[in-house]
Amino acid sequence: MLEQRKLPMQFSWVACEPNCRGWVSAVGVVTADSPKEFDEFARGRDLGGATIVLDSSGGSVNDAIALGRRFRQLGVLTTVGTSVLTHGALGDHGNIRPDAYCESMCVFLLLSGKARYVPGQAHVRVHQIWMGDRADDAKAASYTAQDLMIVERDVGRLAKYTFEMGGSGDLLALSLSVPPWEDLHELTPAELRLTNVVTTDQAVDVLPPAQSTMPVAAAPKAVHDRFVSSSTAETDAQPTRSTKTAEAALPTVNASASAPAK
Repeated sequence: MLEQRKLPMQFSWVACEPNCRGWVSAVGVVTADSPKEFDEFARGRDLGGATIVLDSSGGSVNDAIALGRRFRQLGVLTTVGTSVLTHGALGDHGNIRPDAYCESMCVFLLLSGKARYVPGQAHVRVHQIWMGDRADDAKAASYTAQDLMIVERDVGRLAKYTFEMGGSGDLLALSLSVPPWEDLHELTPAELRLTNVVTTDQAVDVLPPAQSTMPVAAAPKAVHDRFVSSSTAETDAQPTRSTKTAEAALPTVNASASAPAK
């Protein structure tokens, strides 16, 4: 059974009753449909200042940027974790397990929060953006001038977004120094602060009071593959195409008519 983080991103409201305000769970890979699906999810809900809990392997560069800007417009708070629901006599109660992954473009979604917290057990990992359809064997692949233009254009877009969100150039430098044939780089606590990915070391600054202790998950997670969407990404129950990098894409849906970057 595929883990949710390997499927297209889904949004859900996790209720936390009776003494908790709840939060938005955002799990999976960002695809061309994600910004629109978030708009549909947000319709009729007051999400201003809400907490978004991320568990994602990344996704399309341009669509993650669009989604991150929607998050920032709402003034959300962000963190990394896996949402679980416990059924009790007083009703369902949400909990957050901190041993989750936020990789590739998920890191830039995390950056969209006005306040950002990463628990010690979470894994925040970065790498270069690349043509998604050639990331598995990037050294042997062929590239055209158009492909290079797409990647450089999307690097520029990502840089602009990073500074808009309050991130530092160090985040870009760390990400862009890791090619697709190398393992993703896991940001250390010092690097999380250096890059401004985190703004606080206190869970209570981003989580409802009942969740400020960030309970540790009972079962550890294995290291996960990175996944990226393409302009023809599967939706619903279909897994997204596996790659080792982000996707750079042309100016259509989630990127390009060729291969997107992320």
